[in-house]
Amino acid sequence: MATGPRSPEKIAGSDFRQPKAGPEGSAQDRPEPPPPGDFGPIYIGRFAPSPTGSLHLGSLLAAVGSFLDARSRGGRWLVRIEDLDPARVVAGCADEMLRTLEAFGLLWDGEVKYQSRRTHLYGEALESLRVAGHTFECSCSRRELSGEDSGYPGTCRGGPRRSGDSAIRFRVDETETVAFEDRFQGEIALAMGKLGDVIVRRRDGVFAYQLAVVVDDALQGITDVVRGADLLESTGWQIALQRALRLQTPRYAHLPLLLERAGDKLSKSRRSPALEPGRAGVALLSILRLLGLSAPAQLEGATAGTLLEWATASWRERPLPLAREWILP
Repeated sequence: MATGPRSPEKIAGSDFRQPKAGPEGSAQDRPEPPPPGDFGPIYIGRFAPSPTGSLHLGSLLAAVGSFLDARSRGGRWLVRIEDLDPARVVAGCADEMLRTLEAFGLLWDGEVKYQSRRTHLYGEALESLRVAGHTFECSCSRRELSGEDSGYPGTCRGGPRRSGDSAIRFRVDETETVAFEDRFQGEIALAMGKLGDVIVRRRDGVFAYQLAVVVDDALQGITDVVRGADLLESTGWQIALQRALRLQTPRYAHLPLLLERAGDKLSKSRRSPALEPGRAGVALLSILRLLGLSAPAQLEGATAGTLLEWATASWRERPLPLAREWILP
C-alpha cells in the first residue's frame, strides 16, 4: 500500500477553468463538453469503497464485477478509498479493506488514492463551478426538507434564507434530461428537475461525494465505472457535473443491488456479515454464479487467484437489461 507524498495531478484537456456564465448558468453560456465515452482501446476501471465498515458480499459483487470487466479487456483496475467524511471513517478500516482485497486475489494497479488527501483538488473544481454560476449557498436543514417527495425544491436558489454556515449546492438545469446507455441496464433517462440541486460541499466544510467522485474519476483517467445500481440516480448528477466542468464522461455499467432474503440492502450500516478471507474461494464461487459464471467442478476448492483467472477468461458482456436487484439465495 503506497502512502508517499502527493504528486501533482491534472485532468487532460481541462484545468477547471471555463467562461464565466450568468447567475443562472444558462445553457447558452455553457461550453460544449467533450464527446462522452470516446476512449478508443484504453480501459481503466476502479473500485472505490468507503472505510466505514468491513467489506461484505455486496461490496464483493461490485469489486469482482469491475475487476473482471477491466482484466478481460486487458485494462487497469484501480482502488480509491473514499474517506472524505471523518465522522464516519472507522479507524484501521481502509487497511483492512486492502488486506481483504488481496486475500480475494483482487490485486490493483498503481497507488491507492485517498480522498482525504485530495481536498485541494475538489476545492479547485468547486471554485470553477462557483465562478461559472453553477452553485449557490443553501441554509436548509435536513428536517426542513424531510417532507419533500422529490429532489431539492430550490428554496435557496435566490440566496440562503438564514445567515451562518451554509451548504453549497450545484444548480441543475431543471429542464434537462440526462440520458446515457448503461452497459448492463440499457438506456437510462434521468430528469434533473426531479433529482434537484445536489450538495457539493456540506455546511461543515466537507466536500460531498458527488463532486469528489467526478473529480477523481477524471484525474485518474477512468474510462469505465462498474458499480451497484443503488448509484444509478447519482449518475445523473455526476454527468451534469462533468459537463459543467468540461470533463469527459466515462462509460457506466450498474450491477444489480444485492439484497438479503428479507429484501434489505446489504450494507455496512446494517452490519451485514463481513467477508472472511479464509473462505475467499467459497464467497467468490457464489458471486461468480450471480454474475452468470458457473465454475467447472474441478475448480471447487481452487485458490482465489485461480478462480479469478478462469473468470477473467470466461467473462462476457451481460445480457441487457439486468435486474436492478438480486436477492441472495
